[in-house]
Amino acid sequence: MGRVLAIGNFDGVHRGHQAIMQAAQERAGAGGSVVAVTFWPHPASILQPTSAPPLLCRLSDRVRLLKEAGAQKVSIVEFTKTLAAMTPEEFVEKILCSLGPTDVVVGQNFHFGRGAKADGQQMNEIAQGRFQVTVLPLLEDEGRISSSRVRAELIAGEVESAAHMLGRFFRYQGIVVLGDQRGRELGFPTANLTIPDRYACPADGVYAGFLHWESESWPAAISVGTNPTFDGESRRVEAYALDQSDLNLYGDKVGVDFVTRLRGQLRFTSREELITQMNHDVQATREALSE
Repeated sequence: MGRVLAIGNFDGVHRGHQAIMQAAQERAGAGGSVVAVTFWPHPASILQPTSAPPLLCRLSDRVRLLKEAGAQKVSIVEFTKTLAAMTPEEFVEKILCSLGPTDVVVGQNFHFGRGAKADGQQMNEIAQGRFQVTVLPLLEDEGRISSSRVRAELIAGEVESAAHMLGRFFRYQGIVVLGDQRGRELGFPTANLTIPDRYACPADGVYAGFLHWESESWPAAISVGTNPTFDGESRRVEAYALDQSDLNLYGDKVGVDFVTRLRGQLRFTSREELITQMNHDVQATREALSE
């Protein structure tokens, strides 16, 4: 029984992160508590901003997912160059000890301190009996499960593989914006979401999945891309909730779950050709989700 810290970036809260949370719960025992300690913004966005990876989820969703994974509290540590310059001893004293842990759980690939050279074993040596450190081996499932691998699968359009590593469908969330209204004119009104560069999204193409709004959920045919038929330039997610022609979600937050990829992005030579393909996509979505 005690106060156990589970520490990591936790981007995406994938199955490897969930294993860390489970280990922390086991260390805490029935009467203990688990605090997930995460960093914001992503360290790479401060130390290597030109090559920082796109995030798998927003901070608010990370907090929610960590609590669903077993954290009673989430402590968000602001990542700054000052934090990055701390010695391992300073990090343990100023960041960890201030949270009063009896135990700390980290993944095998967690590093900290100046130059990110210290690991869990060194953390245990620095702690000197003030708290114990459990270093969890990386979760393996046809390769190591990691946020980087999830991103790579999404970039390739392999949303099923990404979902396997996440332990749930990949969900892209955002505020519904006013689009070109072409979907409505064609008989397929869509909820449109922009795709900021800092967030990950599956490869361009058409997918079967679900559209979530408040407590409602609908099967959906989802398009990701620039809409080349109409010479679009900006990438966006467009989700058509099957058989829903009167939804008005402008300005509301929605979530789009990606279940499986149906095809790549295509350019059509006529409006009629596009409508025919959209009908095929809707039918393919029904069949994919019925399985």
